[in-house]
Amino acid sequence: IREEFIKELELLKPLLGCQSASKGNIRSISANTGDSCSSFSSPSTTFSNAETVCILNIHVAATQSFPSRVLSFIHDMPCGSGVSHINVADSTSEYSRHSYQDIHISARLMDEFMELACENTKQDVETCGILGAFLKDSIFYVTTLIIPKQEATSSSCLARNEEEIFAIQDEHSLFSLGWIHTHPSQTCFMSSIDLHTQFSYQVMLPEAVAVVMAPTDPARNYGIFRLSNPGGINVIRECDERGFHSHGEPSDGSPIYEECSNVYINPNLRLEIFDLR
Repeated sequence: IREEFIKELELLKPLLGCQSASKGNIRSISANTGDSCSSFSSPSTTFSNAETVCILNIHVAATQSFPSRVLSFIHDMPCGSGVSHINVADSTSEYSRHSYQDIHISARLMDEFMELACENTKQDVETCGILGAFLKDSIFYVTTLIIPKQEATSSSCLARNEEEIFAIQDEHSLFSLGWIHTHPSQTCFMSSIDLHTQFSYQVMLPEAVAVVMAPTDPARNYGIFRLSNPGGINVIRECDERGFHSHGEPSDGSPIYEECSNVYINPNLRLEIFDLR
């Protein structure tokens, strides 16, 4: 692995401006935009061989179709903190007949996503990201956040160049466990467009979730939802409408979507972020 990183670094040196240096003359490289709202600092990562020592302190991931690990954010969380369950006040999960496996998400995921979405949020424009997870001992661990190229308005967000997302998921053997997006000036809920987007994830993986970040909602600033199963799934499957529209109630009396009661915040998970914009 070390040799692979060294080879990657040699290829990236012309792009990053990295030069050979002795241990007494280490050059620090930063891609910081200077805007505290749109950047955050990751731990420095050192790559070295007999001739070169280079510290990468990357604040904003380089935009590439298929970025290497060197050009992504990597945050390591300290061990020792406890895992906490996200409580659902008025859970409607009893309506779903499907048994879901538990999901653990990084304690930093939502905060880091909101930091990356900050500029869009100020302009009342939505931002979306894709959640990547691995499965171990019947538990899904969300450790990767992919911010794709996207087109957005104040009430919608559409990912572009999806082949870039698939390439990262394939390279890291990740499940697509749903998505996260902002409601910059709206409350925390699932719109009709959100429901159709969620359907595309949930039919592929029943555990897939939709995380809604609503920073201006005085009641709650985030929610983790999925379509009720089978009620909500059947309603959206039979709906051919596009844009904002209304949906009928599921025939089994369940709500069309519900809060997830199988999600846990895990401060011991590593978080890796790929910003492809």
